[in-house]
Amino acid sequence: MSGLFSLPREEVAPGAVHVPGWLSAEQQRELVVVCREWARGPVPIRRTKLPGGGVMSVRSVGVGWHWQPYRYSRTADDVNGARVAAFPDWLADLGRRALVDAYLDEHAADGYAPDAGLINFYGGDARMGMHQDREERSGAPVVSLSIGDSCVFRFGNTENRGRPYRDVELGSGDLFVFGGPSRFAYHGVPKVRPGTGDPATGLAGGRLNITLRVTGLG
Repeated sequence: MSGLFSLPREEVAPGAVHVPGWLSAEQQRELVVVCREWARGPVPIRRTKLPGGGVMSVRSVGVGWHWQPYRYSRTADDVNGARVAAFPDWLADLGRRALVDAYLDEHAADGYAPDAGLINFYGGDARMGMHQDREERSGAPVVSLSIGDSCVFRFGNTENRGRPYRDVELGSGDLFVFGGPSRFAYHGVPKVRPGTGDPATGLAGGRLNITLRVTGLG
C-alpha cells in the first residue's frame, strides 16, 4: 500500500470509506496463500447453515473466533469441534494501518485490537443478503479487504434492508472500512463479476473477502 494520504478514497457514508487499490499485488498474493492454509483447518472452510434451514452460497472460515449465526465461539461445534486458528498479530497490524489510511488520521487506530477474522470465498454465483454485523459486543470499525473478482457491494442504512442504499464496485486490493455512524449499517453483495480478477494474485477465479472485527468478548 502506498501509505497515508496518498491513495484515492471515497466516503460512501459517514464513517464508511472505500479505498481502491489499497493492497499491493504482492500483499494480495500473500493473503491468498495464508487464507488457503486457514481453509484447510483446523476448522475447514464450509458453507454455513442458517437457522431457517438454508445454506449460505459463500464458503467461510474464521480465525480468532468461529462465527455462526448469530454468535461467536472458540470452537467450531457445528463443523468438527476443533478450536479455530489463532488470530495473528500481523493481521491486527494490517487492520490498524487500514484504519489510519481510510480515515486519514494517524490516531484512528489507537486502541484498535481486532481479534476475529472472517474469510468468505465467493464463487461466480455466490451472493450475500443484506445484513448487519451485530454479533460483536463492540462498536469498533469493521475492516474489509477484497481480492480476486470484483463485486457489487451494497451499503445501506442502519434501520432496514431497503433503501436508501449505495452500490459500490469493489475490486481486487480494495479496502472498505465502516465504523462510527455506519458501523451497524445493513450491507450485502448482490453480484460478483466473474472473470474480472487478475490470476497474478494467486486466485484463479472467485472473490476472497477478509473482514476484521473486534468481538468485545475477551
